[in-house]
Amino acid sequence: MKKLLIYSLYAGVLYLAACAGQAMNPAPPPPSLPVIKVSSASATTWLEYPASLEGTTNVEIRPQVSGYLQKIYVEEGAYVSKGQPLFKINSQEYSEFSNNAAASVQSAKAAVEKAQVEYDRLKPLVDNKVIAEVQLKTAKANVDAARADYAQALSGKGSADITVGYTLITAPVSGYIGRIPFRQGSLIGKGETLPLTVLSEVNNVHAYFSMSEADFLSFIAKYDGKSTEEKIKNIPPVDLQLPDNSIYKVKGKIELVQGQFDRSSGTISFRAIFPNNERLLRSGITGKIRIPSLLQDQLAVPQESTYEMQDKVFVFALGDSNKVVSKQISVSGKSGTNFLVSSGLTNGETIVFSGIQRLRDGAVITPQPLLTDSVLHASLSK
Repeated sequence: MKKLLIYSLYAGVLYLAACAGQAMNPAPPPPSLPVIKVSSASATTWLEYPASLEGTTNVEIRPQVSGYLQKIYVEEGAYVSKGQPLFKINSQEYSEFSNNAAASVQSAKAAVEKAQVEYDRLKPLVDNKVIAEVQLKTAKANVDAARADYAQALSGKGSADITVGYTLITAPVSGYIGRIPFRQGSLIGKGETLPLTVLSEVNNVHAYFSMSEADFLSFIAKYDGKSTEEKIKNIPPVDLQLPDNSIYKVKGKIELVQGQFDRSSGTISFRAIFPNNERLLRSGITGKIRIPSLLQDQLAVPQESTYEMQDKVFVFALGDSNKVVSKQISVSGKSGTNFLVSSGLTNGETIVFSGIQRLRDGAVITPQPLLTDSVLHASLSK
């Protein structure tokens, strides 16, 4: 009996000590987390398609005559103006042809003068019936033949001069020089597989991209117009995303759609044109065409308010007694830094805005309301 009393006293002491410990270390208060109300708003979504860029004019520079490459006036990648010298082919042989043609012209001209003198000498004699008229006709035929030879000699001289001109190759348009596979001293000619270079005119740049059949039909149905051409004219200006993910500062315009689908790939090609006054864009660059689409009355949720689990997207909604509840949402698109939600939430519902990394279902928080409009509209405008 005495031992039982001692055990009871000891248990009481332990209980009092535990109560005292709890009093000294109270439970931490619920965490304070920002919350926002989900609301509908206008949002701009973007359809993105890989694109390749080409200058509006890509000219293959090829030799018109054969010979040794005597001079290269430009460097690869240089910008040249129309008419600027690019290459010089050894012209000595062709200059000799031109000189021979010039001599032939002089000879033919002398022959014309000689034939004319003979005609002028015989004409008075024929008029006075001193000689037969047939001699005058023969002299006239000689004059005509000499003049024909002279014309032929002039043509030969012009052809020789044109050939000499081909030995100096100039830029047919202004643009950028591509790769030059030949070097000074190379023997070149008309039969070369490779061009001397490719000259790209890039004052305007074309961006080529493709759509699948399903994307095309869905896309084109969004715009007004009785024909495909009319619908394309109503497509708003588009953006070009560069390889470093920056957005080219000048917007472009879709101006052409290929007439039919490619049977092998099942796609149809589009082309957008972008001004390139600062010559930032070059042929061969890749990027993405971004086509805007304005949507009305879309529920928008900041991406930082969501988390993923097994390829599904969730948010923490604020429930009764400030307890959070995990809810799965269906994402229909993106706009700026927001997800556009088609189901899982209702307009006006409150969710946790940030700090969700350590939250669990049923956790109690101290909500700190944020201005919904300022949060969502700022991210929608990005």
